[in-house]
This record gives sequence, C-alpha cells and structure tokens, in this order.
Amino acid sequence: MKLVVTSQGTELDSPVDPRFGRARYFVVVDADSGEFSAHDNAQNLNAPQGAGIQAAQAVARLGVETVLTGHVGPKAFTTLQAANIAVHTGISGTVRDAIEQFKQGRLTLATQADVQGHW
Repeated sequence: MKLVVTSQGTELDSPVDPRFGRARYFVVVDADSGEFSAHDNAQNLNAPQGAGIQAAQAVARLGVETVLTGHVGPKAFTTLQAANIAVHTGISGTVRDAIEQFKQGRLTLATQADVQGHW
C-alpha cells in the first residue's frame, strides 16, 4: 500500500508537517517494502488560495491510497475523497512514527475536515 505523509523534510526522521495543503514535502512510502521518495510542494507553500485542492490533486497523481497529516481543510478533504484517498489527521512526530502508527492500526480514519480553509 502506498501512503503519503506530510513532512517538513525529505527523510523518514523528518518531522510531520501539520498542514496538508501547505506542507513542505509529501513523503510517499510503500508500507510493505519501506521504500520512500520525497516530493516538493513548494508551489503551494505561499499560494494565496487553492493550495489544498492543488495539493490533493498532486497527491492523487502520485497514486497513493492514504494520507497521514496533522490537519486537512474542507476543500482538500473533498478532493481527496473524490480520488478515493483515505485521510488520517492528528498525526505528529516523525514520518517514521506516523508510518509505524499506521501499520499498527492506531490511527483513526477522518470523516471530515478538521480545520477551516486557509488554515
């Protein structure tokens, strides 16, 4: 299973970025093999609007099935749902921590956005 973790850096020991749409990086991880790659989200860091939607579209193009992040806004959440991508919010610690929590089944599936837009 491929998942993406919002991250402040490019490594597994990088801190999770609490923002989805304006996350610095998306770390894509194959939960089975452990292989990972980091994808820059620079185009959305300072976007005046639409960062969540654009980030969700970029993540969908990466072919992931699940997003692990701190928070997600309503437009990003709706876009991810439309792409059949599961969302888990409230994630903190490192990317590695988030992956382990996911593998252990300790994360709760989000049923809605947990912050307002432009957060």
